[in-house]
Amino acid sequence: MNAPHEPRLNRAVRMLLQTQRVAALGTLDAERKPFVSMVPFGVDRQAGHFIIHTSLLAPHTRNLLDDPVVSLMVMQAEIPKEPVHALPRLSMNGTAHRLPPGSPAWQTARSVYLARFPEAQAMTELGDFSFFALHVSEARQVAGFGAARRLDADEMATLLKWQD
Repeated sequence: MNAPHEPRLNRAVRMLLQTQRVAALGTLDAERKPFVSMVPFGVDRQAGHFIIHTSLLAPHTRNLLDDPVVSLMVMQAEIPKEPVHALPRLSMNGTAHRLPPGSPAWQTARSVYLARFPEAQAMTELGDFSFFALHVSEARQVAGFGAARRLDADEMATLLKWQD
């Protein structure tokens, strides 16, 4: 819900998630070394979590299957000739859960993802791709210079359940 009386920082989170379609995904490999990749994401606004769709050929998918601990960062794109130190961003920690193919949760994730990325329909039908739900346990929002805060799991789940 984007009510006029909604706090400015909450509106900033929602605007960031609506306008940015890719995130940096941090996973841990088999040797517990960090690995960062780029993933398109959707938001399941009913359940209050992120959806990603990844291939088994990608290192981050294998990492997620071995260890579900993740970090996700969504950041506003850089504006030429503008300072970059206070770019709005949301850094999150949480866990990833692979959704069983064909399950109701998988069907919902597919609908959410295709609403944002209709061009990915053919990829959602390939057997080596999986949907994951990313559940945020904590987050840190930077909305600009001097505007930062920590968000817990409940606050994030609520923020992810906005309505148009």
